[in-house]
Amino acid sequence: MLREVVEALEEIPTGIFLDATVGAGGHASALLERRPDLTCVGLDRDPEALAMAARRLPDGVRLAQRRFDALGEALAGWDVGCLAGALFDLGASSMQLDDPGRGFSYRRGGPIDMRMDPTSGPCAAGIVNEWPAERLAGLLRGYGDEPNARRIARAVAANRPLRDTAELAEVVCSAVPPRRRRRSGHPAKRTFQALRIAVNDELAQIRPALSEVIGLLAPKGRGVVLSYHSGEDRIVKETLGEAAGGCTCPPRLPCVCGAVKCIALLGRRARRPAAAEVQANPRSRSARLRAFEKLEATQS
Repeated sequence: MLREVVEALEEIPTGIFLDATVGAGGHASALLERRPDLTCVGLDRDPEALAMAARRLPDGVRLAQRRFDALGEALAGWDVGCLAGALFDLGASSMQLDDPGRGFSYRRGGPIDMRMDPTSGPCAAGIVNEWPAERLAGLLRGYGDEPNARRIARAVAANRPLRDTAELAEVVCSAVPPRRRRRSGHPAKRTFQALRIAVNDELAQIRPALSEVIGLLAPKGRGVVLSYHSGEDRIVKETLGEAAGGCTCPPRLPCVCGAVKCIALLGRRARRPAAAEVQANPRSRSARLRAFEKLEATQS
């Protein structure tokens, strides 16, 4: 949703734009072409992505290897006071998914890794080969919305040790009933998604990082969040709803909960990719875009 992202951000004030998940720099590059008056700060925890972004983006762009929930630390180090705009493009990138050596792919064999920062933390093999089946099933249900979580977890436990992603995908597929293998894409998709989210602690980062960005935005500054599955989008929707004045009082009664509005949502619902984009890039089908603007002053 490159066009939609740029459209949402191209009218932000002059100042500093934060790409909290810069990846290879595609969104940042497109925005800077429209707005050369912006100063870009890019974060990513994948060193390979940062190297690609450094080659693609113009001189003067500041890049740092950070999780996006450590954005405050990075911005403080650069003495950044406030932001004109911010972008979060959640989940794994295409270059991570397409490289079998990173372990994200259920279509090609590789190590069961799935770390966005390959130099830090435990990899997915530990979960696959060491977790009890019941705990693994809970992970698949919670992070993957996998309806066959228990069957898959038992199959994984029965076939340990699993040595690569091709073997893991084969075991998952064998555990899914034939009538379900024809639905919702590849049968291992949800399992790999759940493992990736757990390994990278993805969901826990969203609320604190997004809340911090809302506080750092200058008046009329804007933020955009791209999410790709229901767990991500639910957290984004709730966080933005609270900042936009998510009153918890009963309908038709005066507000007494002290809700304070600090942003305005740009659109009542998440935007979806156009049909032409989905046809050209099927991976974009699950994308959801939510955008917001910082108010001039907090409103009760």
